[in-house]
This record gives sequence, C-alpha cells and structure tokens, in this order.
Amino acid sequence: MAYWLMKTEPEEYSYFDLEQAGRDVWDGVKNFAALKNIRSMKPGDLAFIYHTGKEKTIAGVASVASEPYPDQQQKGLYLIDLVADYRLNQPVTLAQIKQDPVFSNWELVRQPRLSVMPVPAQFWSKIHLMACN
Repeated sequence: MAYWLMKTEPEEYSYFDLEQAGRDVWDGVKNFAALKNIRSMKPGDLAFIYHTGKEKTIAGVASVASEPYPDQQQKGLYLIDLVADYRLNQPVTLAQIKQDPVFSNWELVRQPRLSVMPVPAQFWSKIHLMACN
C-alpha cells in the first residue's frame, strides 16, 4: 500500500464534498508529475485530502477505489476514483508541517504547486500523530 497527498480547492470540491458523495472521480489534474503520480496509484492506497487556498490544511483521508483510467473528455489526462474514509481529529496545517524540519525535503514543502504527491510512511504516521494533539 502506498500513501498520497491530493490537493483541492475547498471552495470547488472539499473533503466534505467527497464524504457527501461517498465515492467520486478525482479529476482536473493536468501537471505531468502529478499525472505520473495518479498513474502509480492502486486500489487500497490511502490519500490525505489537502485543502489549498486560505485553509492550507490536511482535512481527511480517502481510499483509492479504482485503477487509474483515461479521461474520456480530455486526452492525455487520467482519473482515479476515491472513497472518503475519515476526517482527521484536527486538521494539520501547512504551517505546522513547515515548522518541523523532518518534513523539509517533502514535495509539499519544496514543490508547493504539485497537486498529487507521494507521502512517505513515516510522514503519514507523524501527520496522524499531529492530528491527535
């Protein structure tokens, strides 16, 4: 199982919208590196859903529910289905993450525009601990 972080503008589509839907298509990713990450996802992988914009927080966790598949509307793009799993007890902010030197080489800190990125297992665990405090 792999871990991921997927960014979204909460005004357009938030983790809470995914909860309401239960299962939904994750679309709109156009960046080559982010698409490469989507194409690496497997059913059962887990993903943090990160709210961009004013919030800049990790809000919840979703499961990858499908293999990546081509977007029939936009050639060259790929889609993935996600299922809402759970909200974090407390959202973890980008400011909290940046304060911890453990995260200094993570794409979330180094490449803030990348919309889909891997999460190393030790970061996955640490963020869950941060959400409990």
